[in-house]
Order: sequence, then C-alpha cells, then structure tokens
Amino acid sequence: MRERFPGIGDDWARFDGPAGTQMVDTAIDAMADFLRSGDNANGHGFFAASTASTELVGDARSAVARLLGADADGIVFGANMTTLTFAFTRAVARAWTDGDEIVGTRLDHDANVTPWQLAAADRGAVLRLAPFDVATGRIDPDAVTSLIGPRTKWVAITAASNALGTMPDLAPVVAAAHAQGARVFVDGVHLVPHQPVDVRAIGCDVFVTSPYKWYGPHSGLLWITEDLRDSLMPYKVRPSPNSAPERFETGTVSFEAIAGIRAAAAFLMESGVDPIAAHERDLFALILRGLQALDGVTVYGPGDLAARTPTVSFTVAGCHPDEVAAHLASRQVAVWSGSYYAVETMDALGLATTGAVRVGVSCYTSPADVDRLLAAVGELTP
Repeated sequence: MRERFPGIGDDWARFDGPAGTQMVDTAIDAMADFLRSGDNANGHGFFAASTASTELVGDARSAVARLLGADADGIVFGANMTTLTFAFTRAVARAWTDGDEIVGTRLDHDANVTPWQLAAADRGAVLRLAPFDVATGRIDPDAVTSLIGPRTKWVAITAASNALGTMPDLAPVVAAAHAQGARVFVDGVHLVPHQPVDVRAIGCDVFVTSPYKWYGPHSGLLWITEDLRDSLMPYKVRPSPNSAPERFETGTVSFEAIAGIRAAAAFLMESGVDPIAAHERDLFALILRGLQALDGVTVYGPGDLAARTPTVSFTVAGCHPDEVAAHLASRQVAVWSGSYYAVETMDALGLATTGAVRVGVSCYTSPADVDRLLAAVGELTP
C-alpha cells in the first residue's frame, strides 16, 4: 500500500504512526477537491454550496458509522480527541455531586485521565485509577471492576495503550459498570487503525477516535449512544442546533477535514482492516523479536503478540531515549521518544523522568523499514 501514501517517499522509514500516520492519497485528494469546488460554505443554508456542505457531513457520518459499527446520528466531529473529551466531561460532570466516583486506568493516554480528573475536582467527585501489571504491560479486568461501585458514574478506559499496545479485555469492565448503573467511555484512538471495531459489540456508551491516526486529517470524532446524546446537555451557544449530533459540535466544523475523514474511512473499509492487521502483525513480530534479541535493549509491555496492537516501547542501556531517537533520525528512521502523553503509564514503569522510545507499525511499513530500524538500534548496543 506504500504507493497510496505520497508523503512517505523512499528516504525515511516511518515508525511514528502512533502519533499520527501519513494521509492516504484519496483523503488528500478529497480535501483539496472540496476546497477547489466552491462548496466551502456553512451548512443548512438554501444555496447550492451550503447544501453540498450539509450533504458532505451527513455522508461522512454514515461512512464513519459503518467503519465503527455505529449509527450515524451519534457521530460527532471535533478538533481532536482531547478537545472532545474535555467538552464531554464538562457536560456530564454537571450531574455529579460530592462523593461520586469516576474509574480510570494507569494504562491510558492522559487525554482520558486529566479531563476526568479536572471535571471530578470541580464537582467534588473522585477519580480512581486501576493499576496494570508493569511486568507484562497488561491490566487485569478485576483491577478495574474492583473499583466500580454504587457511586461510580463513569468508567474511562482505553481500548489499546498508545505506549505499550496492550488491548484490555473490555467486556467484563463494561458489564460491571452497567450492572452498577455507570456509563463507559472508551478511548479507541490507538485501536481503530489496527483492529476491526464494533462499538455495539463493545457495549460502551461513548467511543472516541482520531482520524489522523488512521490515515486521515488532523481531527477527532466521538460516538455517543442514543439515550445519552438526547438527554445530555453540552455547553453550547444558544443559536446552535439542539438536536444530536450537531448539538455537540461547537462552532463551524472543518468541512475539508470531514471530506478527508470520509475518504480515510472508505480506504480502511475497502482495503479491509483484517488484511491490514495481518500485514502489520507479521512485520511487528520481526521488530519485537529483533528488539528482544539485542543486548542492552529493554522492551516494555507484552512480550508476545496476543491482544495487542503493533506498538512497542523500549530503552537502550546507557542512552537517553531522546539520544536513541536522534540517532535513529540520523539514519532516517522516524520514532518518538518521551511519554507520548501516557503519563501514568510511564510513571508506573519508572520512566516518568526519561520516558522511552516508541515504535509503531502502519499499513505502509515495509520489511526494508524493519531492517533499517533494527540495524540502527543495533548500532547503539554492545
């Protein structure tokens, strides 16, 4: 699929996908075509350009809904996952009182921790974070469900760790939360590019993802279940729509980005997420085994391929992660170093100060990329 991504070229091996993938050609074209079309007008008007914008948004909601196994009326577009989560938590917190509880995990990206923490502090509620096994990078569902009680209002949990690739078992968590009358917010940002998603099967109440992690433009979107989207009152200006999903979209949406999102969703569905996952899994197996075989390299998280996405974090003895990333960049290998906003995860691993190096496989990763990565890391080891 490499030829579908004009931004890659032949010079760089790109393993920075967990922070943002390259855009697929059809998404690039869709954005440019929309901007050239003259249809760039706000929606819900009576002239042709406005009608075209309105239809574009409706079509994009339907495309994303098919990708996620959701319904289009629950798809909300926004600037990014973090902004959407801050807005959503601010809205749901209106109903919280002193002593209410929110349950999260230490495996999550901070965008699924701090928004809940701040909203809880504003209302006198408490955020409780479930630990994970630092030796395996996995989280026992019991560690989460044991924190869920009659005062729990929401459970916020990742579908896949952006730092370690770990995919928690969501089913028992969702069941335990709903049994107590609590709701479940799932961060699917790191899952959607790598595994088929069906939000109905997951059973969550809200699912959030970022199209720029699955070959689309910089943007975010979330899906809200039927009863909640109609009953929840978001913070909004008075003239904006009072019906879902528009009531959750503050201000004018980025129509050109939505054109790109529609195309990126179509790309994933036409290509098939399962074939993409199989390709990624084969290459990631080489990376994982290769890193584990290098002296002085410590790999964090799961040591096998079960229940994980193709993402791994590691350190090299005697080298700061930033030094490793800089060395790899000198070999034209793109990776990230630091915490990648997985603040609680890095702290639990004892890496709060330095972070680690993160490598992620995308659909355009090649065997030659893998060889270059492992050779460059090997240059830093004994």
